[in-house]
Amino acid sequence: MLEQLRIHIEKIVPLTDEEFGIVSSFFSFRKYKKHQFLVQEGEAVAYHYFVLKGLLKLVYTDESGKEHIVGFAMEDWWETDFQAYYTQTKATMSLQCVEATEVLCLSLPDYRKLCTELPKLEHFFLEKAYMGFIAAQQRIISTMTTEIKERYKQLLEKYPTLVQRVPKSLLAAYLGVSRETLSRLPL
Repeated sequence: MLEQLRIHIEKIVPLTDEEFGIVSSFFSFRKYKKHQFLVQEGEAVAYHYFVLKGLLKLVYTDESGKEHIVGFAMEDWWETDFQAYYTQTKATMSLQCVEATEVLCLSLPDYRKLCTELPKLEHFFLEKAYMGFIAAQQRIISTMTTEIKERYKQLLEKYPTLVQRVPKSLLAAYLGVSRETLSRLPL
């Protein structure tokens, strides 16, 4: 399981065995069952999660109780309620397992310590943040300028394995439409 993390990090920064020993000492392993929460709205967010196996959904629930899926996270992806994690405030979103999931957890104090001890890890996390910001901006622009049929097509092309693992009702919530609307789309 730690080897998967090493391979992931080394796509951006090389690590010696000694450096990876330091990195691995900051992470803890956890297993979660399908439908179990890693983060619940209104609670403190203890960890940033690296997905080893499984699938998560990050959900915002509006005042009327409607769930909006902000994102999914599958193998080799990072996820948490970032605002709550970095500001140490209560979660405004929930992180829940779509499938049984195994993760590596990194607390904020350990994240900061790790970046201090190994500056190349700070570079790694900065690169991951850049990619996350770019993806978020692309999604926002797509939502504002693209019809639902085209957005669904883009999702199918960009994440074919994700689409096979997620029920249509969750894909619809991610795309901001009803399941019925999604089912009627000619593709």
